[in-house]
Amino acid sequence: MLNETERGLSRRAYLGVEQSATGRRWVGPSLLEDRHALAIAQNTGLPDILCRVLARLGVPLGAEQKFLEPKLRDLMTDPSELSDMDAASRRFVSAVLQKQKIAIFADYDVDGASSAALLNLWLREYGIEPSIYVPDRVEGYGPNVRAMESLSKSHQLIVCVDCGTSAFEPIAAASADVIVLDHHRGLDRLPPAFAVVNPNRQDEISDLGHLCAAGGVFLFLVAVNRIMKAEKPHTPDLMQMLDLVSLATVADVVPLTGLNRAFVRQGLAVMSNRRRHGLTALADLAGLAAPPDSMDLGFQIAPRINAGGRLGQSHLGTKLLCAEDRDSAKAIAQELDALNMRRRELVSSVSEEALRQAEQRGLDAPLVWAAGKGWHPGIVGIVAANLAETAGRPAVAVGLDGAIGRGSGRSAMDVDIGFAVEKCLREGHFVKGGGHRMAVGLEVESNKLESAMERLGEIIDSQETPSVGPRDLRIDATISPNSATVEVIESVARAGPFGAKAPQPRWALADQRVAFCKVGEKHVSLALEDGIGGKIKAVAFTKSGSPLRSVLPDLQGKTVHLAGTLMIDNYKGRRKPMLKIEDAAMP
Repeated sequence: MLNETERGLSRRAYLGVEQSATGRRWVGPSLLEDRHALAIAQNTGLPDILCRVLARLGVPLGAEQKFLEPKLRDLMTDPSELSDMDAASRRFVSAVLQKQKIAIFADYDVDGASSAALLNLWLREYGIEPSIYVPDRVEGYGPNVRAMESLSKSHQLIVCVDCGTSAFEPIAAASADVIVLDHHRGLDRLPPAFAVVNPNRQDEISDLGHLCAAGGVFLFLVAVNRIMKAEKPHTPDLMQMLDLVSLATVADVVPLTGLNRAFVRQGLAVMSNRRRHGLTALADLAGLAAPPDSMDLGFQIAPRINAGGRLGQSHLGTKLLCAEDRDSAKAIAQELDALNMRRRELVSSVSEEALRQAEQRGLDAPLVWAAGKGWHPGIVGIVAANLAETAGRPAVAVGLDGAIGRGSGRSAMDVDIGFAVEKCLREGHFVKGGGHRMAVGLEVESNKLESAMERLGEIIDSQETPSVGPRDLRIDATISPNSATVEVIESVARAGPFGAKAPQPRWALADQRVAFCKVGEKHVSLALEDGIGGKIKAVAFTKSGSPLRSVLPDLQGKTVHLAGTLMIDNYKGRRKPMLKIEDAAMP
């Protein structure tokens, strides 16, 4: 029978690091993972470092090759497994064939923009240009009565994407047929729509709850194509739309496992062809020298698209993804880039105050939260994410505006924050609330804020969480500079893409002498030597006042343990391995 150490992570501090520069304890693989990695290596002959990653991801013996080369056809499900899918796809096709007016009501984030773009691009293949309505954040999340009544006057069909599951009154106010294509957790009843396709409906029996909205829209279009082929033999090529599905899947932080992993893997391949003008324009603005990977989508592309929805230009994301020529795409991308810079300024000023509040309440609480008057509703989600990352615990940030506070929450420690918010909503602590496992939105009466956050913390505290502490830093293995080659990094990348539920491998470089250190405005660069001829460049992207920024400049000439992820530096076309530093510790 396996003991605790064999089942979970090793409880012995990895490399003896009990408290690092960032205050974390380093932990390594479990004995079970070590044994599994060895078995994979013996069974396949794959590099040891790749076998360790496969073991940590739980890839079964004999399934390595299928995992490393995921095929969409092997993982694709029958769309009809989803409740209401057949009714929704038939109604949509009917609207197309009868040339009815179609409106798309989309959420203002990347998932909503990608979902709207998928439908718009499909309809464009048949010469149909639907109306697209993306509400401003001031209107609140999801359909509202005024918008649905207005759209119903000139459209026979309204398709709500990435929203609508809880929009009871607005959908009831629509005189047009309404189809909901969503993935947010549903309540115990459904709105009065023609069809509600949502893998997270409470009565749903399919096993597709991990999909983002764009993933569900892709399945919807598969079902639509299947029907359309009887009328129009040449249907749109959905495989060429997977770049949008991959973008939304990464941006919405849904698990990069199973079908989602195949979506992202194939979507990145499509994206590398640079045929989507909007994504190409954003990649160029972000200075991406190589085809984007999942990290680029999450940290470079998605924030720029989201910036429009955060700062009052909610239509720009969908407009960019549907751009038909390079010039218009470039102009929209520049608008989004400018908004993103403004968003960064706002986040920086609010995050400092939020962290101060959270520290006063205690960063070791089950829920870390902060609230402030005038905090822009478009940035509270990022502030919450920053708090969650800093504390290693679920976090909420709320912007107060008179009697109502509008907030966002982000998960950590594998806590289902969507369930917790839904329970609080049913108990009457919130005015509105909803989301999914990793992220939520909520509205709360200002005079009930303290009690609502206290109750939310209690529900979160009651959930079982992994034995790993929130401040533990998981290390996959130790690697030497000579072993960290471009070829090895590319080999490990075969186990990707990495993201939610499939974190990027983290390596330790032990006993490295810091031969050189240079402090830049936003990063610290190091040159490392191991004393036996091994050398590697390392960089830490740090904020002012961060622990790493304080510690690293003092390490020149000293020996240190470093932990981080390996990446390929493409500077001036010279491909060299580099360590992206996350933590440091003295031996």
